[in-house]
Amino acid sequence: MSEFLTDPAWGAGVATIAADGTVLDVWFTDLGLGEAPADLAEPKIDAENPTGTSSRGVAVRIGSLAEEPADTADVYLRLHLLSHRYVTPHTINLSGIFGLLPNNTWTNFGPVQAAEVGPARLRLRESGRALQVKSIDKFPPMADYVSPAGVRIADASRVRLGAHLADGTTVMHEGFVNFNAGTLGNSMVEGRISAGVVVGDGSDIGGGASIMGTLSGGGKEVISIGGRCLLGANAGIGISLGDNCVVAAGCYVTAGSKVTLPDGNVVKAAVLSGKDNLQFWNNSQTGVLEARLREGSWGELNQALHSGQ
Repeated sequence: MSEFLTDPAWGAGVATIAADGTVLDVWFTDLGLGEAPADLAEPKIDAENPTGTSSRGVAVRIGSLAEEPADTADVYLRLHLLSHRYVTPHTINLSGIFGLLPNNTWTNFGPVQAAEVGPARLRLRESGRALQVKSIDKFPPMADYVSPAGVRIADASRVRLGAHLADGTTVMHEGFVNFNAGTLGNSMVEGRISAGVVVGDGSDIGGGASIMGTLSGGGKEVISIGGRCLLGANAGIGISLGDNCVVAAGCYVTAGSKVTLPDGNVVKAAVLSGKDNLQFWNNSQTGVLEARLREGSWGELNQALHSGQ
């Protein structure tokens, strides 16, 4: 998307600061779109943490979400806006964020710089506590910062901060949702939603299924799945699906895949990207990847699993 929201945004929260002054993360306790409140101020927090980091109040103002992020706190505000559903994926500028996000060691006591993990572990052991390392990454789990209403997440470590999960979304244990990606309605996620991918209302991403993202093989095209689609177990796509589409279990459709149509013509799958009412499958007798128009429903989601609370 070439056009971003030009709205201003603001937030106030608590930052974790390393001993050398590096901002490791920010948890925003108050945030929103539009002009910042006149009384916006840094929370009055000034504390030393047992890992050797410190907690400080911060206040962030963004003049326009179309502008590139300025620093780590700015990036964290944008990721919070996505996960709080103030904005949807691809509507705000996230250019250059990898250079602004430190690669933290994420622990049960918050983020720590890699070089400080040893001293932090010793400091905690001396006080009878243990340091547990959950991951080493630029992005923390979303649920450590934002818990959106009406969703179920079986394994919180598999949804990154900056994911957008709509009310009615269920992410099962092996499901994964990256930043600037997610769902727009009721969805079952048992596979992988890569960075930049958006899934429409009523769609099911089957177990082990994979969707190529804008960072992992999808190129510059934004890959999306429309409403009421089924991506079967262990299937995968590198093209977009329109509404009411099905990709059969185990079937992988990349942009360059050769697809045989009902009239016998063979086309690259990219030609079918974004088209509605298509079904893709591998012919069990010939092994040929085929596509045809489809009618009716594949069965739809079990609404009892997507009723929110």
